[in-house]
Amino acid sequence: MQNANEDLVSTLMSLPIFEAEWVLWLLFALSLISVAVMLERAIFYWRRSIDVHAVRGILTKFIGQGDLNGAIVFLKGFDSMETNVTLFGLRDCYRGPEAVEDLVAGAMSEERQRYERRLGFLATIGNNAPFIGLFGTVLGIIHAFQDLSGNMAEASTIVMAGISEALVATAVGLLVAVPAVIAFNTFKSKVKIRTSHADLLAKWLLAQLKGDDQPKRDEG
Repeated sequence: MQNANEDLVSTLMSLPIFEAEWVLWLLFALSLISVAVMLERAIFYWRRSIDVHAVRGILTKFIGQGDLNGAIVFLKGFDSMETNVTLFGLRDCYRGPEAVEDLVAGAMSEERQRYERRLGFLATIGNNAPFIGLFGTVLGIIHAFQDLSGNMAEASTIVMAGISEALVATAVGLLVAVPAVIAFNTFKSKVKIRTSHADLLAKWLLAQLKGDDQPKRDEG
């Protein structure tokens, strides 16, 4: 029975999945993908950054003059959460405040999904990269003790060298995880701020529609 167990262990250890090197390559690939996601999201948010108070000031002038078409054209010049949500409601302002409120809520949900795209990947990397690195460390330690069994004369040197090499996987896992977690928290904060700004513009629009001077359909 003991020989059978030893044969089974030897067979398993010879499989590629029980080699520690592939874990490092996996972490390297994940790090490249996470960096690409960080850059893509950073550029995405930067290109859609607006001064919401300046936009609201210009919209106030258009609405005050009754120029809804001008307000719509102005909002079309942007591609941000704040302007897209407001534009969605402004296009159907003739349906009344209640209908616009429902339309704005739907647009807000869609825009949040667009802004939070790929953030789940960063969260997954941040949560699991340390465990992947730990798995590589465990595999390295197992191989270190396996090498030890064949050379007891240099036991201390073999074990220490093997463990030091194995711990590299844990360090790499943390190195991959920490930037991903920082980026995830930073981007989530940006999405939260943009959502609050979009909510501000949407409520401002609803307040205009609920006022005494509710916009009328331009028949021309």
